[in-house]
Amino acid sequence: MSGVLRGYERRSFTADAAGHPVTHDVYWRGAGTPVVLIQELPGIGPETLRLADALVEAGHLVVLPHLFGPLGRVSTIGNTARILCMRKELTLFSQRSTSPVVDWLRALCRDVRERHDARGVGVIGMCLTGNFAFSLIADESVLAAVASQPSMPILSQDSLHMSDADVAASRAALDDVGPMLAFRFEKDPLCAGAKFRALDRAFNDDAERIRLVTLPGRGHSVLTLDFVDAAGHPTREALDSVLTYFGERL
Repeated sequence: MSGVLRGYERRSFTADAAGHPVTHDVYWRGAGTPVVLIQELPGIGPETLRLADALVEAGHLVVLPHLFGPLGRVSTIGNTARILCMRKELTLFSQRSTSPVVDWLRALCRDVRERHDARGVGVIGMCLTGNFAFSLIADESVLAAVASQPSMPILSQDSLHMSDADVAASRAALDDVGPMLAFRFEKDPLCAGAKFRALDRAFNDDAERIRLVTLPGRGHSVLTLDFVDAAGHPTREALDSVLTYFGERL
């Protein structure tokens, strides 16, 4: 494929989301154990593709579902408008309920596992899609999950964007496969301390099911826009821990 996704292959994937058929393009590159990298609100820009490169270099097949926005650049304002029109797939403000697009992502994870004859897949959700990683870990096709700056529901940082049934299913899955990872910056208002406290209450009341890692300072996108590729930098250490985690689990 030419352009910003040179070296990637593309196909369309259709599955139900809350009873409605939904189709999105899916891009993939690399070889090895699959990792589904779910885009964040700004879009699939250079920073996300840099993260994909790091996963490929670590020996993974990277799968990029294209959910919204232009490819190759970030457009936070434009993508916010697009997302508000995706009401059948994304429910930005819902508390104690899960966005329908998670059904589509579950189906994609299963398809990737079968298509590539893998034991299971890894998942990374970021920002708007960070919360989806908590729901996807409950599916038998997902063996490892990372939530970076999970932000939804946007106006209710002390709540979770998950149904009670999803929380229960994910707790049971994490008891089986071991803790997943979650990251945020200390001074991030979009993924505030209240969000991690809500996750701690829901998941870590009697055991560590989510390793909640708070990085010092101000920022939002731990693995992409605010990532600093320098030895000893907290974001570099976060990425290293993600690669180690996937290496062990997958």
